[in-house]
Amino acid sequence: MSLADSDRELVEEELGREATPVEAALFENLWSEHCAYRSSRPLYRSAFESDGEQVVVGPGDDAAVVALPAPDGEGYSDTYITMGIESHNHPSYVDPYDGAATGVGGIVRDTLSMGAYPIALADSLYFGGLVEPRSTASPTESDDIDREHSRYLFDGVVEGISDYGNSIGVPTVAGSVAFHDDYEGNPLVNVACVGLVDAERMVTAEAQDPGNKLVLVGNGTGRDGLGGASFASEDLSEDAETEDRPAVQVGDPYTEKLLIEANEQLIDEGLIESARDLGAAGLGGASSELVAKGGLGAEIELERVHQREPNMNALEILLAESQERMCYEVAPENVDRVSEIAERYDLGCSVIGEVTEGNYTCTFEGSETEGRETVVDAPAEFLDDGAPMNDLPHEAPSQPKRDLPDADAGTAFDAVVGSPNTASKRWVYRQYDHEVGVRTSVPPGDDAAVLAIREAEQGLALSSGADPNWTDAAPYDGARAVALENATNLAAKGATPLAAVDCLNGGNPEKPDVYGGFKGIVDGLADMCSALDVPVVGGNVSLYNDSSSGPIPPTPTLAMTGTKDGYDAPPQSVESEGALLVVGDPALAGEDVPLGGSEYLATFGGTDEFPELPETPGEFVETLAAVADDDRTLAVHDVSHGGLAVALAEMVGENGLDATLPDAADPVTALFHERPGRVVVQSTAPERVREAFDGVASVHRIGEGRDDDTLSLAVDDVTLTYDADDIASLRSVIAEQMD
Repeated sequence: MSLADSDRELVEEELGREATPVEAALFENLWSEHCAYRSSRPLYRSAFESDGEQVVVGPGDDAAVVALPAPDGEGYSDTYITMGIESHNHPSYVDPYDGAATGVGGIVRDTLSMGAYPIALADSLYFGGLVEPRSTASPTESDDIDREHSRYLFDGVVEGISDYGNSIGVPTVAGSVAFHDDYEGNPLVNVACVGLVDAERMVTAEAQDPGNKLVLVGNGTGRDGLGGASFASEDLSEDAETEDRPAVQVGDPYTEKLLIEANEQLIDEGLIESARDLGAAGLGGASSELVAKGGLGAEIELERVHQREPNMNALEILLAESQERMCYEVAPENVDRVSEIAERYDLGCSVIGEVTEGNYTCTFEGSETEGRETVVDAPAEFLDDGAPMNDLPHEAPSQPKRDLPDADAGTAFDAVVGSPNTASKRWVYRQYDHEVGVRTSVPPGDDAAVLAIREAEQGLALSSGADPNWTDAAPYDGARAVALENATNLAAKGATPLAAVDCLNGGNPEKPDVYGGFKGIVDGLADMCSALDVPVVGGNVSLYNDSSSGPIPPTPTLAMTGTKDGYDAPPQSVESEGALLVVGDPALAGEDVPLGGSEYLATFGGTDEFPELPETPGEFVETLAAVADDDRTLAVHDVSHGGLAVALAEMVGENGLDATLPDAADPVTALFHERPGRVVVQSTAPERVREAFDGVASVHRIGEGRDDDTLSLAVDDVTLTYDADDIASLRSVIAEQMD
């Protein structure tokens, strides 16, 4: 850890003296890209709309707070959800198990900070190629090693998420998995959490009153995670897996579970004035941010912190990122009761200082000091918000030209439906407990999960993910497509979008082409969320996802929630009878739709422009939600990754379908283009569906259900026939590679 010379000059000018070694390290971490968002804040600050009648707490706190609609449909209720999202990318490369596990723990504690109880997790994961690309004629030995390394990272990350989430009793109900060669040297692990709270129980991370005590509750502080914030703000080196291991935290889910329940009791008894979890920059980050938000200061005696390792010095105590710890502001008369509750749950508890009206100060008295030494004395607001923003050059990405491969429909169907990106993700989500908490109405494997929020008589739908093929081909339009696809996933279950949080992942922003792609995903995500009238209420930024193998694709993970009356939703599997309708697909009217960003091109090679998106996406989503909730609707499924071919294959279950695409200009385009804003609807009243979408989106009837488990798909003079076992075999590539 070392403070840049330019930053040191600013710090020492503000302090009027030289910075102590502990101050220099604290500023270096708090002013890092990971904490201060120095390269991204100038972009997203003016891009995203975060206001709305439903928004109770927007960006800037540990998690956002959003009110659910009132049961009578008039306004919003006093039942709130919290939404937060976090990345643990670099740690998951160095140590996939602990890196991913502690990512779950961190986002859950962000939820606790708001007084909420965590009720659902969604994880979006991005890795290097799982199998050899079909377009590679002669794989090299290094390709084999890369695939093996990707499988190692993938296996460790999924195990870390499942072990931690299952142990703490929070269901993982949604998410996404994507494979792209450019993640080989730097996978992404983005985890979102939804919590439940009401108006009376909610707290924030804003310190309230001078004289209140700062109380640390949870695990003992060790030396793990030292410099984690600065580690996450630089490119990964070739030897990162060994050299950077000390910067990765080690999780303890059983302590986290105790902390969840202790936090619940503390909130129940009204003992907490404000709270912040200890994440990036450890105690220094949590405590300084807490008091800075309230325009206050603090006096902290570092040796009071309960420790699990001997002879820790002031810097280690202040900046270690040991997990399962919370910093609470507590009124003096409630400190003893907080200590009693911590002891009941076998948690450590230290009164480390108090809130003041002055500077943020930390003192330390140890065996190697002569009396009490002041190691930090700085304005809290300067620590929290004094970092100068970066003004970086950017280059707009070039537009790809059309260069299409030549593959027949049958070969392409087998390859695309059997690609890891479009294959079944059951190997992943079967390891997660999605039923704990008895709220999950629609489980993983569908377009969106649905949770029963009985407190508000609402169903809460959750979708999370991104598509690196889209944003690699066209950062701006690909990000717009990511937002629309997540909203379509919710609407396919009958839910109307409520709010979203984002995790913006990019490479080294100092490279103009990389920063140009990152700017594209920020603007694209913001513009589509605005068009959908979905406030983006919080988020996370992860830059410097660059390694010796190059930068990652710009990756805008979006986690979006929506609400609906009741908890039931139409399935994606078809019934034996009922008309099959494709909504919003210009290719079925004979139009030439570009294949840019498609899994077809990723599989066979080639380039193309990204397809144009619908002109009225908000109307499309609103109409779809109403159609999905109609009693005559039998099944609904989003058409996106892999195109119509994959969507139809996924709809085959106990029953199959007959489909014909007679007016398609080109079989490959009709089957595999990935223009978002499309769905397949099965209905017993197809004319009502046409009426609903009149003036909003095209509707084409392509067939109907059948009473066996066969997919019969006719395109021009080609008829493809698969039964459910054939499709399951094609879609089992992930399980085959990992089991």
